[in-house]
Amino acid sequence: MPPLPPFPPFSSTPSRALVVAALRAAGCVFAEDEAELLLAAAPTPGELATLVDRRITGEPLELVLGWAEFSGLRIAVEPGVFVPRRRTEFLVEQALAHVPDAAVVVDLCCGSGAVGAALAAALGPVELHAADIDPAAVRCARRNIPEADGQVHTGDLFEALPVGLRGRVDILAANVPYVPTDEVKLLPAEARDHEPLVALDGGSDGLDLLRRVAIEAPDWLTQGGCLLVETSERQAPAAVEAFTRAGLRTRPAVSEEEYAHVVIGTRP
Repeated sequence: MPPLPPFPPFSSTPSRALVVAALRAAGCVFAEDEAELLLAAAPTPGELATLVDRRITGEPLELVLGWAEFSGLRIAVEPGVFVPRRRTEFLVEQALAHVPDAAVVVDLCCGSGAVGAALAAALGPVELHAADIDPAAVRCARRNIPEADGQVHTGDLFEALPVGLRGRVDILAANVPYVPTDEVKLLPAEARDHEPLVALDGGSDGLDLLRRVAIEAPDWLTQGGCLLVETSERQAPAAVEAFTRAGLRTRPAVSEEEYAHVVIGTRP
């Protein structure tokens, strides 16, 4: 299919129908909803034309808008940063259900910091730490987790965290990449072309980072604290085994509605 031509600039007040038609022609399933968001985001006809052009050429809507909705929050997102998925709200819900009085929260592989921000918003005052190996993600997370609300660190998994957190973490949310290397090329173009490989590629079977997190997590969790990781239905049994081998009391949780699979491990 040949690429769509650039969307022409508007010379007057834009027509909603024209925007919807352009989005629909580009294959946007929710063209009407997206048109409303783009119209609201663009103060001038010229800026609207730019936003529509970015969207119809394949850029994710969230990056075009500069934000994503997540757990009732507006999370800032930037080009080159993983866009939080709505299904990951299920991980947040499970964390809150398991440790509703958590005082220390860690968002590992934080990306935009959406999970940490959502947990802090629901729990109230907590000690919040987020970490990512990607400097672009860390910069974005600091927009969503201001210094007054938490600390955002740069580094490889637990190496990024202050040593004083060992044995104190109530909720350890680790939204690690879990796409098998050979399947990254099969992802939708919005993810494959616009999100960093480090946030997608989970190694040969997709569980490389999950296993690393599971091995070290018990040293960081308080008694009764839990580790939560999102995975796929196919990978869930192997993820449960990795958690169990690490000494965690483990169970999977599934949301059929969101098609979300979360593995939860609690330190006995």
